Amino acid sequence: MTQDNNTGDQPPPEPPKRGSMRFQDSNTQPRQPSLAEQRARQQALAQEERNEELARQADAKAATRRKILIGSGVTVGLVGLVATFYTVAKTENVTAVCTDSNGVVQNDDYCDDSYVTSHGGYHSGGFLFLPIPGGGYNSYRYNYGGTGVIGQRVSGGSYDAPSARANVTTKTGKSVQRGGFGISGKSGSTGGSGKSGGS
Repeated sequence: MTQDNNTGDQPPPEPPKRGSMRFQDSNTQPRQPSLAEQRARQQALAQEERNEELARQADAKAATRRKILIGSGVTVGLVGLVATFYTVAKTENVTAVCTDSNGVVQNDDYCDDSYVTSHGGYHSGGFLFLPIPGGGYNSYRYNYGGTGVIGQRVSGGSYDAPSARANVTTKTGKSVQRGGFGISGKSGSTGGSGKSGGS
């Protein structure tokens, strides 16, 4: 008599088919996360908070840098504007020295338009002409910024009239009119010879 031996002869369970799902029923309780999973979650949250804090700090630094750059630009602009204003508005003091056609320092009267015209002279092209006894004229003009004493050649300076904002005076303290000749307050009329000139 043969007996059915059912112990251990059952075929192995089939592996789940690919793409199939296993469903939990509503009574299944979620398992508690392991200690390692809890630690990993806490580390991830802490790292996320650090990243957010670093991003906030970077934004704050960038905003501060922008403000500083804008402030620096405004400051540099203002400094440049003020410097330009002072350069333009600054009154320059220049000493004028009367010289003859050879660059020798002469009496300041020879470059004074009123003196020259009252002695039969005239001015033309920035020069003043005084008659010479026996005929002819000597020419005189101002040298600006040069130095020297009467009878010596002028040292340095220029014959180009300084800018309109310059305060031009002779060594004796008389103010020179614009145009490069004459004394302040005197007229720039033409001389007795009937010749007229410009500055």
